[in-house]
Amino acid sequence: MITSLTALRQRVLGVLGAISMYRLVFFALVALAVVALVFSFTDLVVPDAGEILASFAVLAAAISAVDAISQRILRLPWRVESSLLTALILLFVLQPSLTVAGLAGTALAGAVASLSKYLIAWRGRHILNPAAFGATVVTVFGLGTFSSWWVGTPVLAVAVAVLGLLVLWRTEKVRIVLVFLLVVVCVSVVHQAVQAQQGGAAAMPADAVLFAIGQTPFLFLGAFMLSEPLTLPPRRWQQFGVAGLVGVLAGWPIPVIGTVTLGQERALLIGNLLAFAFALRGSVRLVLDKRRMVTPTAQEITFRTKGRLRFLPGQYLELDVPHRRPDARGTRREFSIVSAPSDLPTLRIAYKNGDQRHPSSYKRALAAAEPGTTLAVTGTWGDFLLPRGGAILMVAAGIGVTPFVSQLRQLHAQGAERDVVLVYVASEAAELAYRDELEATGVRAVVFTRDEPQSLAPNWTWAQGVRLDAAGLERVVPDIAARHAFISGPPRLIADLAPALQKARSLSTDAFAGY
Repeated sequence: MITSLTALRQRVLGVLGAISMYRLVFFALVALAVVALVFSFTDLVVPDAGEILASFAVLAAAISAVDAISQRILRLPWRVESSLLTALILLFVLQPSLTVAGLAGTALAGAVASLSKYLIAWRGRHILNPAAFGATVVTVFGLGTFSSWWVGTPVLAVAVAVLGLLVLWRTEKVRIVLVFLLVVVCVSVVHQAVQAQQGGAAAMPADAVLFAIGQTPFLFLGAFMLSEPLTLPPRRWQQFGVAGLVGVLAGWPIPVIGTVTLGQERALLIGNLLAFAFALRGSVRLVLDKRRMVTPTAQEITFRTKGRLRFLPGQYLELDVPHRRPDARGTRREFSIVSAPSDLPTLRIAYKNGDQRHPSSYKRALAAAEPGTTLAVTGTWGDFLLPRGGAILMVAAGIGVTPFVSQLRQLHAQGAERDVVLVYVASEAAELAYRDELEATGVRAVVFTRDEPQSLAPNWTWAQGVRLDAAGLERVVPDIAARHAFISGPPRLIADLAPALQKARSLSTDAFAGY
């Protein structure tokens, strides 16, 4: 059962990976807004269609205007998707209205949310969730509107859950939000029981649980706001800590000013501050130094870092390449880091060229970047990290070998002795990227290619052109049950190897779907 779920998860990731997480969130929120509009005609949601449409129009206009002006001043490209995302989230948080005062407050909330991205930032990375900050300002100071979280209604709960799951699956934040939901529901149930006891009523735990799940905005808060990558810390254990803190504060709203409580958006802002304390690294500028082909279809780009960049071997970065008319996947992509921390200030990434006839707008912009071009990294993330002890199995497909190059180079630089086996899959021998660097680390490797690689190192073995499957993996690594398994490659390969990988002591995946 676990094996089939892992395989299904990786196949779904393969489909969702065709679109950027930012655009996927946008589409999910648009779909949720359409569902809400349909229900508004039947009076199943509180705001009517006119209030929803008018509020969104005001939010989109206000946020887009402030974003466009701010980014022009800062000489940054205006990202319309960022503006519309903030507008859609605020649409579900604020009380929609058709009154002049209500729409003015809505516009102010949007403007404040947009400004917070530039004014409350550290080295180019905003610290607070913009929508939560904008909603907090107008609510606390009573500026025409307030946060009602009308999205927390039973008729929208299923849509929020389904669309939110797609987003979390793509961003790989399902476990983080599950921790948040477990904490917030438990705390909310206890809070309701205390209130019932104080009021002399009998506590009904089942009703309290149903209320916490279906009639509160916790699902929306977790899926679409807590999970925002730029306001989460880099490590998973840190993310669990932030999720737990937000869950406690959101589940037990503490009075702050008058009738204003430490509700959902204020709880999230406190979680953002904890995440910032964990991170404190922000955006780092990179200067393009040179590029080279590492295989006939993959190239490497070398940068010089401007400022301090911290990362662990196996982590990835998100590279922003601004360009005109970006396609559906936007101006940002994730890349595993090839170089080891000991190589800094030199930083290397690599990627597959892919279809040259119809390249993405991002790929064209990155290819056009000349030496000396300065690009931005929003930060480094990931828990694709080797354990401190135990035997290791590394499975790489094509350019997916990049995080292993970083890890093995760092181990070699430190003189560390580890029992590591690398299983390297490529279409042909010429596509074995970083072969010389890997052989120099002394790692033991089994190579799966159609043609036989020439002059392999003594501890490298060719698998005689056999296609790698679960049975083949167990055959070449018979002690897989004693190893910590790490696999980096397309979701389809991870799904195919799941029956064998599940037998390992532990399993870490670093799926990618191209760009």
